[in-house]
Amino acid sequence: MIAYLSAALVLIGLLILVAALASLRRLITMLPAGSLRNRGVAMTGLVCIFIAGYLGYIVMLWGQQTLWKELSIPGLFLFGAIFVWLTINLSLKIAIDLRRIDVLEAENITDPLTKVYNRRYLDRRLDEEVARSKRYSLDLSILMIDIDSFKRVNDIYGHQAGDVTLCTLCSLIKTVLRDTDVLARYGGEEFLVICTNNAISEAALVAERIRQLVESHQIKVTDGSGANRNIRITISIGAAGFNASFNSKKLVQAADEALYRAKAEGKNRVIVATTKVKESVK
Repeated sequence: MIAYLSAALVLIGLLILVAALASLRRLITMLPAGSLRNRGVAMTGLVCIFIAGYLGYIVMLWGQQTLWKELSIPGLFLFGAIFVWLTINLSLKIAIDLRRIDVLEAENITDPLTKVYNRRYLDRRLDEEVARSKRYSLDLSILMIDIDSFKRVNDIYGHQAGDVTLCTLCSLIKTVLRDTDVLARYGGEEFLVICTNNAISEAALVAERIRQLVESHQIKVTDGSGANRNIRITISIGAAGFNASFNSKKLVQAADEALYRAKAEGKNRVIVATTKVKESVK
């Protein structure tokens, strides 16, 4: 009886380790590529070694246990397997919770349609960048971008086509920006770009590249009747550079006023905000 009980304890531990492997495999798929995932793979190898050891114990010592005190070793095998299972499943739960937190955080700062940053994140980030520019005397510029006659796209082709247009515009803008720049949806069809460490002259060139790229790009949309259409849009951009007397609100106001001028002067152009010379880049 003791022999069977000993084998049963080790066998239960073996089954627990096999179950732990399934959880470990799921955990590895959730880990980012790199050292963490490599450690998960190494842990898989260790668990497999443990399983082999449990099998070896059952085969080598089957029926040899005759005393109750000899059950201590099978008991340690069982508790060891339980410990491994608890450790792996706790790690899996932590990984799931962290991923859920990342998703919630991303949803909190991301526009659900275009997947760029939203206004909430933009306001906070712009305050930070303005404070950093003041402290370290760094260049900072912003671009206020608006789609020309966007209502016409919605009216003629439908709101789904309008959504595709907004998403395509964001994709095009991203191809021009640096990794350090910040693109956010300011509201409706307006977007704002924070050009970190960029003087206004450099930001104006970036704005012009964006304008030309958008103007030359065909956007594939489906109209209300289900027919595929290729449409073109243009954008107007107001650019403003930071100076020591600005706060984030004044910087946005300067870019917004430049955008208003771009609209008033015929659209599809870049206007640079300046207190001296009103200039257009095109």
